Amino acid sequence: MAADLSVRTAHAVALLRESPQTLDGFLKLSEMFESTTLDPHSRETVILTVAARNQCHLCVDMHEAKLATLGPTPDPERLDAVRRFTLQILASSGAVSEEELAAFQAHGYTRRNALEVVLGIGAYTVSTFANRLTGAA
Repeated sequence: MAADLSVRTAHAVALLRESPQTLDGFLKLSEMFESTTLDPHSRETVILTVAARNQCHLCVDMHEAKLATLGPTPDPERLDAVRRFTLQILASSGAVSEEELAAFQAHGYTRRNALEVVLGIGAYTVSTFANRLTGAA
């Protein structure tokens, strides 16, 4: 499976190289998202939520594997909160209610983390849309 995933990933990158700016933009956004204050489990949950919503099977497979390498989640309810919040941001184009933001923050997340979720959504919308457009998904 890991070898297959490596081949699929390399193929997706090769297809994305047709637009060097798109590839570079995604890589920069991804690097910035990885440097946020969100913990690794939360970052992977945001990515998986976007990938599943956008039906990018490559991204789902890749990030499920990455999440598995992180080990068991220390707090499943916290990850469910970031998953729900990610979907709420997507559904409302960012206009979440104060109640939705408060529910997210009740799990130990901050307003900064909320903005970092937006960054993750942006980065992985580029990736998932490009993968689907090129047939890599």
